[in-house]
Amino acid sequence: MVEGGKRSKTSLEERKHLIQLVKEALKEGIRKETACQLYGVALRTLQRWESAPEQSDQRLGPNSFPNQISAEERSEVLAVVNSKKYADLAVPQIVPKLADEGIYLASESTFYRVMREEGLLTHRRKSAVPTRREPGRAVALRANEIWSWDITYLMGRIIGKYYYLYLMMDIYSRKIVGWEVHERESADLSAILVEETLLKEKAEGLVKIVHSDNGSPMKGATMLATLQRLGVMPSFSRPSVSNDNPYSESLFKTMKYVPEYPKGGFKSLEEAKEWVRKFVEWYNQKHLHSGIKYVTPESRHCGEEKGILEKRVLLYEEAKKKNPARWARKTRNWEAVEKVYLNPVKEKKGVG
Repeated sequence: MVEGGKRSKTSLEERKHLIQLVKEALKEGIRKETACQLYGVALRTLQRWESAPEQSDQRLGPNSFPNQISAEERSEVLAVVNSKKYADLAVPQIVPKLADEGIYLASESTFYRVMREEGLLTHRRKSAVPTRREPGRAVALRANEIWSWDITYLMGRIIGKYYYLYLMMDIYSRKIVGWEVHERESADLSAILVEETLLKEKAEGLVKIVHSDNGSPMKGATMLATLQRLGVMPSFSRPSVSNDNPYSESLFKTMKYVPEYPKGGFKSLEEAKEWVRKFVEWYNQKHLHSGIKYVTPESRHCGEEKGILEKRVLLYEEAKKKNPARWARKTRNWEAVEKVYLNPVKEKKGVG
């Protein structure tokens, strides 16, 4: 017999009763396989019982799952994922947040399993298809070495009215280091942004590369002259290749899919600026970024990530000591990301 997906032993009386039920079903013209399915017993198991009707059940009984969470722990997991605090977060965001609060309920995979069994997992949008080729690489080993920036449209309430968000980020920490919203695209405005951002971040002489796509505000004479004067090398995406600026594109996607993003558009330039200000504050200081082991961009930018990740390591090791049967392998890898590549070239595997 099978109960809840696990094997269970059958007593001698139950076996005889099942054999008799199947025999009666055969007399009624029902096929043996169908009768076995009807009474929840495998055909080969029934045949073994019929060949030795007095022999006790030799199966080992229910499978043992020492690493399976209890009903109480399962309820705690569901309570967390359905709570107001975590309802809008993905599992990879929830688990590190709990860890930072000194709470360990279950592994990320267990969270996923419980949510899948409860029908709480959904895939909300399609992912972009990557291009086949990638440009050369540059690597950031610390904050304020390589910045990436781009401009995106912010729709206005009036049809055909747009505002332009200029957004500059550090690829090592993912921190938004500078931004501005304007009513037009301009290389002059771009130059002002990069110069003011370098001053604000005290990064003059530190930033080596500023990467962008091939738009006119990025390649305008004023912008290029400003970068040259500041000793910063410009880097550009290849023409007609949309994902050569992945960090900025990913950031814009995150921004426009947060629940608070105004789908109906912004009614004024001031409203757009205020919304972006709040988003930048949340993104830098509260958002746990998947690309940097789920710490905030601000924590990584200012060097606080090491202490945060070390605490998570200690928490997971303590959880493993308390219930080692639930850990088939090593604890989760919380080592900091040491290198961040700007459009790295993927190494091709050899044939043969």
